[in-house]
Amino acid sequence: MQVIATLLFASVLAGVRAVIRTPLEAFRPSGEIHIRRPDKLPLLPHRRTLLQPKSGLKILYQTGISEEDLPDCRARQVCSKVDLYDSAQPWIERKCRCLGHRPCSSDLSDDDNHTLADKTTLYKTCEPVKRLPKCRYFKDAAWIIYSFPDSNATQQIVNCHCPKNSVTYLLKKLPYTTPSGEQGNQYQFACSPQSRLRCSRKEPCKLFSARRRHEQIDEVNANTICQCPRDHTCPKHHTEPGVLPGVTYVAEDIRTYHGYCMPEPPPDTYRFVGDKD
Repeated sequence: MQVIATLLFASVLAGVRAVIRTPLEAFRPSGEIHIRRPDKLPLLPHRRTLLQPKSGLKILYQTGISEEDLPDCRARQVCSKVDLYDSAQPWIERKCRCLGHRPCSSDLSDDDNHTLADKTTLYKTCEPVKRLPKCRYFKDAAWIIYSFPDSNATQQIVNCHCPKNSVTYLLKKLPYTTPSGEQGNQYQFACSPQSRLRCSRKEPCKLFSARRRHEQIDEVNANTICQCPRDHTCPKHHTEPGVLPGVTYVAEDIRTYHGYCMPEPPPDTYRFVGDKD
């Protein structure tokens, strides 16, 4: 009986670990999209603490703790992911090493010819991105993320670049067999124009999915659902006014938040000396 219990626990643990390996970019629970806003939304449900940018850029390693622990990059593989979601504390995740001792760009801009920009993330590649063809909306897979259960890592392979002013979305999730014989998943992302739909009354305009990556760093993926009406704005950060906590997925270590359209603050009025009352 004890042996059976141990085996059951191991299988459950393996299932949980497999869920944790889901890339955050692929996590957008459909049940969270159309939740209705409460009748009375607190004006300040969260208070964001503004931090001064740190001089040193925080670098995380997908595998190991140093550059030497990283695997060699495949052709058209993303070598670094630059996260600009929190402008006060950008950070980099190193994925792999470019062949031939070429450095992987750590530039915080997207004009180095080695960057594909999507929302608040910059994906750096060893090869120049100008060599990539342009993707077709809703058809071509701009990139594919492969999960590796044996190493708790992912590989992101780029096929084409999205047209200007577009975003990516999860097109397909397919099973595949890793070189070591284990079962993993591949996540295909296609390009889409930015949503122009107007938000309905009490409909969330943005969905945030957050996962803790470091004691001081949250990896956050923000999906715009609709556009706010005139004189209203949608929160850009999950700790800003107008954001309410959603469901927490303990097994995946993911917390969700819903952002709602908020009235723009009234413009400051100026009164010049000498004006009559």
